[in-house]
Amino acid sequence: MSDIAAPVSHAIPQGWLSPVTEPRTIRRLLIGLTVVLLGLFLILPLAAVFVEALRLGIGPFLATFGNADARASIWLTLLVAAIAVPCNLVFGVAAAWAIAKHEFRGRTFLISLIDLPFSVSPVVVGLVYILLLGSNSAIGGWLLENWNLRIIFAVPGIVLATIFVTFPFIARELIPLMQDQGSGDEEAALSLGASGWQTFLHVTLPNVKWALLYGVLLCNARAMGEFGAVAVLSGKLRGETVTMPLQVELFYNEYQSVAAFSLASLLAALALVTLVVKSWLEWRYADQLAAGARAH
Repeated sequence: MSDIAAPVSHAIPQGWLSPVTEPRTIRRLLIGLTVVLLGLFLILPLAAVFVEALRLGIGPFLATFGNADARASIWLTLLVAAIAVPCNLVFGVAAAWAIAKHEFRGRTFLISLIDLPFSVSPVVVGLVYILLLGSNSAIGGWLLENWNLRIIFAVPGIVLATIFVTFPFIARELIPLMQDQGSGDEEAALSLGASGWQTFLHVTLPNVKWALLYGVLLCNARAMGEFGAVAVLSGKLRGETVTMPLQVELFYNEYQSVAAFSLASLLAALALVTLVVKSWLEWRYADQLAAGARAH
């Protein structure tokens, strides 16, 4: 009669505990530390913005938005975002389609270029644009002389800077998801007689629509909050080239703290709305967004 082998013991050596077997005290300590840090570095400063904005009451708070410079900065911020986000939407979808669905020479280099704004300081971006498109440069001088088009210290320069710093967001959400899905659905649609445009509209886009919306939200939030590159390129001409973040700085430097925090509270509120929608998308469509989230 053969012996029955005893089950093999996989005892975990002392000190080699998996994360799920950590003592309850350690777990509570880590959770508590996380909550405290979030409170100190995120919730408390955000609450302080709204408290300071309403420090003198609702009247001075609302009066800020009657200020001509504040209104001009709000409209300019919305205008820049309304131009930059659609531009990046077209670029992001096209880049993701090319990279995820095709193999070509220079594909890796193109991905590196898309990631470039993540690593380059926005201030450097502004200085480069001044060098290339300023009125003393060859291109900028030609545009100004022949077309009366000023790029630097004008709205076009702000738009260009915003497009540059925000263009990775949509592409980087779509590329991993499109790569994960492969091209099987598109090949099936083409084999059934669909044209390339029909395949793109009715197969590709529906498969990535929630990741696309997620990327648009991130791109829009970044566009409205951009400071560094815009500060370099705008010239801070009041009522003309001052966006909301720049106007907050101008108010604060002039010791108009209530106006500064009131306008900052609007930026914070827009960011909170973006965060709520983003969190809802992550919860509702977690599986479809997982590939895109891994890119960050």
